[in-house]
Amino acid sequence: MEMKPKYNPTEVEQGRYDQWVNNGYFRANEDPDKETYTIVIPPPNVTGKLHLGHAWDTTLQDIITRMKRMQGYDTLYLPGMDHAGIATQSKVEAKLKEEGISRHDLGREKFLEKAWEWKEEYANFIRQQWAKLGLGLDYSRERFTLDEGLSKAVRKVFVDLYQKGIIYRGEYIINWDPVARTALSDIEVIHEDVKGKFYHFKYPYVDGEGYIEIATTRPETMLGDTAIVVNPNDERYRDVIGKKVLLPIVNRELPILADEYVDMDFGSGAMKVTPAHDPNDFEIGNRHHLERIVVMDEAGKMNANAGKYEGLDRFECREQLVEDLKSEDLVIDIKEHEHAVGHSERSGAVVEPYLSTQWFVKMKPLAEQTLNNQDTDNRVNFVPSRFEKTFNRWMEEIKDWTISRQLWWGHQIPAWYHNQTGEVYVGMEAPEDEENWTQDEDVLDTWFSSALWPFSTLGWPDVDDKDFQRYYPTNALVTGYDIIFFWVARMVFQGLEFTDQRPFNDVLLHGLVRAEDGRKMSKSLGNGVDPMDVIDEYGADSLRYFLVTGSSPGHDLRYSTDKVESVWNFINKIWNAARFSIMNIGDEFKVEDINLSGDLSLADQWILTRLNETIETVTHLSDKYEFGEVGRALYNFIWDDFCDWYIEMSKIPMNSDDESKKQTTRSVLTYVLDNTMRMLHPFMPFVTEQIWLNLPHEGETIVHASWPTPNAELTFKESKETMEHLVEIIKAVRQSRKEVDTPISKAIPIYIQAKNNDLKAMLEENSMYIDRFCHPSHLTIETSVEIPEKAMTSVTTAGDVILPLEGLIDMDKEIARLEKELEKWQKELDRVNNKLSNENFVSKAPEKIINEEREKKITYQEKYDGVEQRIKQLKS
Repeated sequence: MEMKPKYNPTEVEQGRYDQWVNNGYFRANEDPDKETYTIVIPPPNVTGKLHLGHAWDTTLQDIITRMKRMQGYDTLYLPGMDHAGIATQSKVEAKLKEEGISRHDLGREKFLEKAWEWKEEYANFIRQQWAKLGLGLDYSRERFTLDEGLSKAVRKVFVDLYQKGIIYRGEYIINWDPVARTALSDIEVIHEDVKGKFYHFKYPYVDGEGYIEIATTRPETMLGDTAIVVNPNDERYRDVIGKKVLLPIVNRELPILADEYVDMDFGSGAMKVTPAHDPNDFEIGNRHHLERIVVMDEAGKMNANAGKYEGLDRFECREQLVEDLKSEDLVIDIKEHEHAVGHSERSGAVVEPYLSTQWFVKMKPLAEQTLNNQDTDNRVNFVPSRFEKTFNRWMEEIKDWTISRQLWWGHQIPAWYHNQTGEVYVGMEAPEDEENWTQDEDVLDTWFSSALWPFSTLGWPDVDDKDFQRYYPTNALVTGYDIIFFWVARMVFQGLEFTDQRPFNDVLLHGLVRAEDGRKMSKSLGNGVDPMDVIDEYGADSLRYFLVTGSSPGHDLRYSTDKVESVWNFINKIWNAARFSIMNIGDEFKVEDINLSGDLSLADQWILTRLNETIETVTHLSDKYEFGEVGRALYNFIWDDFCDWYIEMSKIPMNSDDESKKQTTRSVLTYVLDNTMRMLHPFMPFVTEQIWLNLPHEGETIVHASWPTPNAELTFKESKETMEHLVEIIKAVRQSRKEVDTPISKAIPIYIQAKNNDLKAMLEENSMYIDRFCHPSHLTIETSVEIPEKAMTSVTTAGDVILPLEGLIDMDKEIARLEKELEKWQKELDRVNNKLSNENFVSKAPEKIINEEREKKITYQEKYDGVEQRIKQLKS
């Protein structure tokens, strides 16, 4: 395969994914001798196209599964999508509205046909985006939350929980969305601070003797008041308990009751009770057996119980009612008041607490089981661990879950009502005499089916299903920290309840992708970024690498075009290095020709050692999900060690006449490039496949190549130390040349005053590297050097590097530079001395860390002394 002079991501990625999928490279292989590794994709909603958050989420999953596949696991990365109830129905209804029709004009069956058409259209979009991102998904197992297998699982769970008494039907105050006309669970409500008003009204006593003051933020609900309550310990109202007041406008008599719920210090200390429109009032109403009067309909308009306000929108009613109360002199005061108001997550409508008959899940037993499980070996591990507290807190404070939704798109509740008797039947299938029964028209909350995703996708409730037996429980869940409550918690309690196992071992939580200025991306701000546009410009590999290495677990990520572009530059560097290596390896050299047991040069031994270290670091950090640190390790090894140093050093033997050294260099280049591409592959699948296939071996794809492992026989610690000395010296020469504006092309004499004879011998033995990178006109290496008066000196761990620069250096500037360097080493010495004199540190830190600090102190002192000595020489 041709490698063109310039990296072009479009050309590299073109057709590659289809090839992977068509060849079945991503299919789980079901090899009984292999350990399994499973991730089920968090199913995206079929409401639209994927955004950057999805790209981040799925790329993390893909990296993990590609790595596990290479490590020899039977790896399953299972794809699927969510029907997304209210969100999808809203989209389909909006589309119908543009055509001038509503779902009611079509009827349920025809509307559902339209919804399925929508699902197919957007499912195709999503698959195209998965392909563009390069996700290694096993499409033979793709699932959808409304497919037959998952529907069976949903019915099974509903029926079993109903029979256990955990699912029940009742009349309660629920969160109601008057725009979508459906119930909402607590976590589907977004609370926003809004500027409103606090209205203080007079409720006159029936006997005409004065009034009691009542304050409310929602005057329209007063039309459903059925009592006034005061605290029994409140001295102000002890004499009026038992009396009655007139409900203004309606003139209904309301009793004044005593209830300890009332806060004596809030407002007037007396509160109205509207059992059908407030959750707290509902509980008070139950205690005192009060009537529940609903004064609104499902669209948020006032109903017949609102009297003359019938037909008005709730907010129009509020304005009119307040005006009427003013005209009757029943308004005491109206104050500006900022307070948190619930809004529907989907429609944005102000949520109405509403009395309604709904289906609920009794959460206490499920939550207790989940919390107890976190104290066992079967616990779910959270990464970062701090999110376990968030999870536990929500479980401890959990309320019953409203699971019925007044929608058509979703899992219809498997409950039927007898047409004559009203008897309720709950079952997997309809009753036998179906014509005498009517099925509940509501559907289940989307999260009800999503909660079963880890096991319903693998064949449950058929517990003998081979996929369920083999791939459950799953290994990791990767998702955003913002849906711990919505989804993670529900999967855990349903998994424990129905499979007796945690649904996944680990939960890796990432943050949100934000704009470069830190603001949340949104359509209204116009700062959103389409990941597909980024791929078109920079390639999937650039986007993937940026997303997964740009932050640590649990933290938000700021999108930056400049950073994506810098990744593109990194890939271009890799491309050029690979191209150079492959050209020098040649067509005749094969992988089987690799021989690393021969006469390895210092550079060969060093790069092989650094390769081993990098493999170990990358593997270790990846197992901890520290992909930001993995990115740093890969970048440092590839850009600095391999590209900037080893490739340049390899030109020495490759340009020589020694065929044996050339062959050894070919072996090292092939071995290092091969293993580096394997390490990089999970992050950059497209470009690594292209490069790897250009290497001279028999493998047909890097997808199935084995993950690299460190080879102890190819670790040369002494060579690594030697190379570190050489690199430090070369860098010092380059820096000195730069400071006096002397280009590397100009040969100059270089003196190295080695600290001892061993270092002198080492530097002499490897002087070809100093010649190659420093371009000396004359190189002197001694333990004692007569330093010219006008010279530039750099202190290194191996010795002093001296550049006689007669006519090129300003003495005063050189002294100033050295004094600045002396200051730097003094600061380092102060820091390390402070640490080592700190009893707390010395008594608690591991011995290894303490020893490292002591070694640093010796190094810093040597450098300080060397610089100080040079300053004295220049000043004398």
